[in-house]
Amino acid sequence: MVNNLFIHETAIVSEDSIIGPETKIWHFSHVFGKSVVGKNCVLGQNVMVGPEVKVGSNCKIQNNVSLYKGLILEDNVFCGPSCVFTNVKTPRAFIDRSNEFSQTLIKKGCSIGANATIICGIELGEYSMIGAGALVTKNVRPYSLVIGSPAKHIGWISESGERLGPDLICKRTGEIYEKKNGNLYKK
Repeated sequence: MVNNLFIHETAIVSEDSIIGPETKIWHFSHVFGKSVVGKNCVLGQNVMVGPEVKVGSNCKIQNNVSLYKGLILEDNVFCGPSCVFTNVKTPRAFIDRSNEFSQTLIKKGCSIGANATIICGIELGEYSMIGAGALVTKNVRPYSLVIGSPAKHIGWISESGERLGPDLICKRTGEIYEKKNGNLYKK
């Protein structure tokens, strides 16, 4: 184990990918060429990364998730089991659209619930939380809590993952948030 990097014997990591220290890559996962995975990440069983995907540090990618070209995960992102990312908006089996892959940006601290689907070409804001099974078809604001199909904003969430009440104070940490122009910010 180099730099406390763990790669299970059934995982495949392309030589031209970059894997940070302290990262764990579990059973039957595959990291394709020119992908970058930061330090202290966990890639669960049957995770596919790439090619040319960027995963920040301290990310947790649960079982059965595929990260396609055009996807960027910033630091501290959580991807729940079997969540889905698309890479083209109008796929057809008989039309090659590989030159139409859209960039999708998942900002730092975002959490995506199990079986959620994220349509390509959008941005999930910092510390936003996507409910399990949600279908996200448009950008999500920072600290926003969204659920449903299509996903709709139902409230605000703190950096530590607590749902915020009307006072916008995190019950876990005491941090105070404020609304400005329809968006939430930490004071």
